[in-house]
Amino acid sequence: MELKEVEKSCCVVKVFEATTKKGVSSSGVVIDPHKGTVLSSGVPFARFLTDTGGLPKDRRFLSPRSFSSELRVSISLPTAGDLNSQSAQDDTRSPPRSKSSDCEASAEVVMLVNCLEFQQALQTLFLGGDQWSFYGDQEEDELIRDVQFLSWFAVLQVAERRSHSGFIPWRSSSYLQKGLPVVACGSPFGSLCLDLFISTLSRGIVSNLAGQDNAVVLTDARCLPGTEGGGLFVVKGRNAVHLVGLIVSPFGWKAKEWIGLTLVCSVHAIFRNIVYCMNIQNPLGDAWLHPGGANSHMSTAAHGSEAVKYPTVCLVDSVQFWGSGVLVTPQMVMTCRHVVNGKPTVTLKFHIRNRVHVCVGDVLFSTKSSSPYDLALVQLRDSVTDAVGPQMAKNFNPGDSVLVLGFGALGGSIGPSFTCGILSKSIGLNGQPVMLQTTCAVQAGSSGGAIVQRQSGELLGIVSSNTRDFATQVTYPHLNFSIPVTVFQELLQDFNQTKDINVFKLLDTTDEQVRRVWRLQGVQSKI
Repeated sequence: MELKEVEKSCCVVKVFEATTKKGVSSSGVVIDPHKGTVLSSGVPFARFLTDTGGLPKDRRFLSPRSFSSELRVSISLPTAGDLNSQSAQDDTRSPPRSKSSDCEASAEVVMLVNCLEFQQALQTLFLGGDQWSFYGDQEEDELIRDVQFLSWFAVLQVAERRSHSGFIPWRSSSYLQKGLPVVACGSPFGSLCLDLFISTLSRGIVSNLAGQDNAVVLTDARCLPGTEGGGLFVVKGRNAVHLVGLIVSPFGWKAKEWIGLTLVCSVHAIFRNIVYCMNIQNPLGDAWLHPGGANSHMSTAAHGSEAVKYPTVCLVDSVQFWGSGVLVTPQMVMTCRHVVNGKPTVTLKFHIRNRVHVCVGDVLFSTKSSSPYDLALVQLRDSVTDAVGPQMAKNFNPGDSVLVLGFGALGGSIGPSFTCGILSKSIGLNGQPVMLQTTCAVQAGSSGGAIVQRQSGELLGIVSSNTRDFATQVTYPHLNFSIPVTVFQELLQDFNQTKDINVFKLLDTTDEQVRRVWRLQGVQSKI
């Protein structure tokens, strides 16, 4: 399937009450256009359950009889006008499109299925003690019920079938890798202004994976409310696009901090649960038979070239705080001062080749709290096999594609997360950069992580912080600050030769101009 076909495969699902017409809407994916089979999020259907007592955790599916007789469903597909807006703009004679979609059709609920692998992974990853929340912070009855339905998905049958395209090729998420390019397709705000928002695309990468056969996929592709039930597609060239998941939640908060990642469920896991629950008729039709090379390995390397090697990062745990670190030499990890938190020793956790290596590190040096450079150097007591040392960057070009590698959001439970963006700004003094800014999503726990050049894998800097407005209590993960490698690279080389830790004290004697650049990290700042 080509990239331009992605828009045709997505739709808007409206769920409403027959008498009042009051309801909710989300996105969906037409997985079998010939039979009119649509997959969507199960969350909008939660409010129409006849049994309001809640669902047992081991419940696998719900039949149409589980819902109110007043439940109605309609499906809106993108029109030719939606998909060719540019040509319509070029033709001044084109009449304005009607507000109502001419591709709207009624649909029936075939079943709702609980993706158990996704549910189990959610319970493991998003522990209550970490204050995770989806859809909103308020503890309203409807929101609580919605969250309980995150692992449920609706199988719908369109009454009027319109075969607008062929089968959607899909792939198992078990072969995904972090950093793989993806495209999310959904309709922001659901059924609102279909002519403006239906089948909107957003690019990103696979940020992290968890659960059995990677049932949980996290991506930094930016999505909005209403895109729930939309599709996540892996992209390898313009003519190799495959469905890998359904959007579950475009927003997630941890301790009231927006993490800037979208939660996705593996479509393979959904298919597997549907087939298991149906012993009479398979509602997937022939879509199940079109995995589109599901067993082929998907690498982050572009066009078959050798995969880029990124520097090894680790989780740094100082008991009260934890963050990230970058292996800068075979025995040395660079992290942030506030991560080690004044402790003489820290615990380091490495995730390398599906193995976890835990060791103790001695904090050799931390900058003073008065220093604008929030850095610390940790020496490993044990060696780490298969670790990748960094190639230090020499050029810092705003606009370059970059990645942040670190243990933000999910900590050390499933290894480091990847987020992509651009180097948005490089601030220099006397011809040398002293601060970097990126558009990558950076969360609490990313401090001490690596910013790397996406194409070469070169280490650009060490993540110091994201941005928080203390006046409004809002965190902005896509505006963040990092310390360029040029700040400590020569000091690290001197230390490797002399073993004199005092060479790093130069970081405590920075001039006033550098302090001014980093002034926003002061406790009196609003950010």
